Amino acid sequence: MKVIVEIPDNEATFGMKVLKSLAFIKKAKPMSIAGAELWDDLKEAAEQVRLHKQGKLKLKTAQDLLNEL
Repeated sequence: MKVIVEIPDNEATFGMKVLKSLAFIKKAKPMSIAGAELWDDLKEAAEQVRLHKQGKLKLKTAQDLLNEL
């Protein structure tokens, strides 16, 4: 299982040491700011798709997006 843990910048070094010291942690590495932003964007997009499939959100069609250009 993969887990994302948000640690304040001023505690990041200590937090990484703690994670890496745990025997059951296979891999612990920091995520770049760009990577974190991409992850948040992907989560938001997935949530919008989920809501659309439930009929709770109307998404734009590809044609609508092209018309905006």
